[in-house]
Amino acid sequence: MEKRVIMSSRDIDLALQRIALQILERNHDFKKLAIVGIHTCGVFVAEKIHGIISREVGLPVPFGTLDINLYRDDWSLTSQNPIVKTSDIQFDVEGINLILVDDVLFTGRTIRSAMDAVLDYGRPNTIELAVLIDRGGRELPIQPDFTGLHAVVLQNERINVLLNQGDGDGEVVIES
Repeated sequence: MEKRVIMSSRDIDLALQRIALQILERNHDFKKLAIVGIHTCGVFVAEKIHGIISREVGLPVPFGTLDINLYRDDWSLTSQNPIVKTSDIQFDVEGINLILVDDVLFTGRTIRSAMDAVLDYGRPNTIELAVLIDRGGRELPIQPDFTGLHAVVLQNERINVLLNQGDGDGEVVIES
């Protein structure tokens, strides 16, 4: 299996800082802002963005996690027994500006499922999408509002975002 690095740890840190600052530029009312990461890898990216935003604004910004496995339109094709994780949204989403975060955007199906899951919690004022990598190949008309890197990836290639929960080491690789 061939593997090539497309983002180093430093590249990831810079991209996450840029995404966080762009989110703040677009969302001036920090009291109506919330960050939600999609399980599993989107949660790690969301935690890092949330940390940057919280430090910048000096206020607690609501944070949540979202499991979308049972909302997927293809869950029966991927597994007879989907692994269900816990969604943890302990704030009122009604009227807030919600930033949905995932690691890689590909077909758009995960994001469609995530929006369905969010709407079960209430109706946010807006839902914006932040992704570390946009690899193209959309099946649904879903586009990110905030992107770390646009990558050209062949259909048979896979992007892996390797992040540590702490600061420091990490990389984004393409495997073929």
